[in-house]
Amino acid sequence: MVNKGRLSFEDQLKDAPLDLRGFDRPRALIEAIEEDLTPLLDLVRRPVISARQFTAEQILQLARLSARFETQPQLTTRPLTGKILISAFYEPSTRTRLSFESAWHRLGGDIMSITDSASTGIAKGEGLKDIGEMLNSYGDLVVLRDSNENSVYQMAESLRIPIISGGNGCDEHPTQALADIYALLKWRPAICRKPYSDTPVRFGVVGVPGRMRTVRSLLLLLANFASALDEIVVISDEDEPFADEQLEELTEKGLRIRITDRFEDELPLLDVVYQNAILWTGSDYQELGVRFRLDSNSPLKPGAIILHPLARGPELSSDLDDTVHNWYFAQARGAVFIRMALLATILKVFV
Repeated sequence: MVNKGRLSFEDQLKDAPLDLRGFDRPRALIEAIEEDLTPLLDLVRRPVISARQFTAEQILQLARLSARFETQPQLTTRPLTGKILISAFYEPSTRTRLSFESAWHRLGGDIMSITDSASTGIAKGEGLKDIGEMLNSYGDLVVLRDSNENSVYQMAESLRIPIISGGNGCDEHPTQALADIYALLKWRPAICRKPYSDTPVRFGVVGVPGRMRTVRSLLLLLANFASALDEIVVISDEDEPFADEQLEELTEKGLRIRITDRFEDELPLLDVVYQNAILWTGSDYQELGVRFRLDSNSPLKPGAIILHPLARGPELSSDLDDTVHNWYFAQARGAVFIRMALLATILKVFV
């Protein structure tokens, strides 16, 4: 038996599951982005509520910092020692909550976690504004997820410590979008360079942008890299998948968007397929567009990658897990490092 502990990193990747083989990509990303932390200064001590807040330069520097955390964990000096994260998740979550908590722990901080609003003063009628006032004394940063899209804005009114949206109703999920973009940049680092000189990317989105927070935030961030995108193909079985003025905003930002319901016809032409089918509605969820299903028999373009915010349902078959198309597990793993970069930036411990 070969002792894999003696193999080089590259040799270990050759025998690793296919979804792990993208984990060497952060090294290329570091080389593709020249370090300049100046754009990140505008994020220090600021709340993160919308993907609209981020410029292309900030996204690239966050991605570069994430790549450093991912490839050089031994250099992390635990700069958040003594700092406390208030992890307030009033809506079910696995990846978002745990990746935020993992990121905070890796940076050396401590955590107070709320996973059920029924265990808080909300059950007795307390308002989020009052809760926010109390949290100022208890921690250094709040991550809030709530099924009410207004909750993060209400709590922010009384907070003097930063707050990050961990997903608010059908509105936005900005840090999930950062994780999505981080995966995209690792897949094709040339997107980082200006002018973009590689083949433009044809990006497919399976979902309903007007009602899916992950898709809404992703499209806003993609607009920062419009020159690298041939077009965004929105695949939906709804006649009007966009909210009022949403499509106009995105096209004004430079995105070329086309809407279709011809799923099988589009797949062979797409370089990236972003799949989502879950829509949270209060304390429950709906599955939308589940007839658009991906499996190993789908006519995917050779080399195309699949992204998915997870958790998945029948829209994404597990028989794709061991194929080169699987970037969704690496996408979920990378979420830890992009959130490390964001937390370190907000609390100004990135230098």
